[in-house]
Amino acid sequence: MIVTFTANPSVDRTVALGGPLHRGEVHRACSVTEHPGGKGVNVARVVAAAGIDVVAVLPGTEGDPVLGALAAAGIRCRAVSTGAAPRVNLTLTEPDGTTTKINEPGHPIDPGQRTELVAVLAGLAADARWVALSGSLPPGVPTGWYAELVAALRPARVAVDTSDQPLLELVAALDTTAPDLLKPNAEELAQITGAEAIEDPAAAARAAATLVERGVGAVLATLGAAGAVLVTREGAWSATAPRIVPRSTVGAGDSALAGYLLADVAGAAPADRLRAAVAYGSAATALPGTELPGPAHPDLAAVTVTALSPLPHL
Repeated sequence: MIVTFTANPSVDRTVALGGPLHRGEVHRACSVTEHPGGKGVNVARVVAAAGIDVVAVLPGTEGDPVLGALAAAGIRCRAVSTGAAPRVNLTLTEPDGTTTKINEPGHPIDPGQRTELVAVLAGLAADARWVALSGSLPPGVPTGWYAELVAALRPARVAVDTSDQPLLELVAALDTTAPDLLKPNAEELAQITGAEAIEDPAAAARAAATLVERGVGAVLATLGAAGAVLVTREGAWSATAPRIVPRSTVGAGDSALAGYLLADVAGAAPADRLRAAVAYGSAATALPGTELPGPAHPDLAAVTVTALSPLPHL
């Protein structure tokens, strides 16, 4: 079983435009779609589509559209009631794949609700292969909460995909509590390691290796069109993305994380876990709107994985 946690779920509304977005002008939508959203929810949707048992943990209120959509998709949920409706995130997609996002901040989770969420996660973690903590934190939640959760969920294997201050505080606590998997993008990797720029896979691998030195089990760094790198204590690998026609970047990073977890659950070696991550992330980018890949979408054979020169400290 894989458990996902979405602290700040949303209704993801995607508006597909027929031409480029121009500020101050009137645009007509070609289509409008809505799906349950939030990074952990996206991971759960991809994992469920692959036929693997998954439980989505999130704050939510009975009757809200996120819980309803997950139930309709056959995805098991454990929700802690907050009495608030989910936020709505708006995504505008242009024909060339350019994506513009406008995300609402979300609703606060009070201390009692946070305690209940931790208890739910801890109970599920005992039987889970992975617990994936994903996305932003709602207003009022301490920005160090992910670091606290990693410690509270031990000995379960924990993956974290977040950004901004929650990511910085998680990294600040690595010397005492480090996740088994960290999934930054290139910008986030530079931010948390102090690297001036992440311009190529080798630079990404060197930066990621500093996090592994501090206790992170594995770093999966997604580099957009340049693919991704994976660094563990076993070594470092880079993968190039297959050629696709980009349609939307919504959920691409979440799909990459899901692909990695699916490959790990299947017993794949590190290089093949990276291959699956890039294949799933690329497949998501090739799909319209908020559509996420199922097992038939990723083209594993189109992903080239290369072992990088051993780094001195690995």
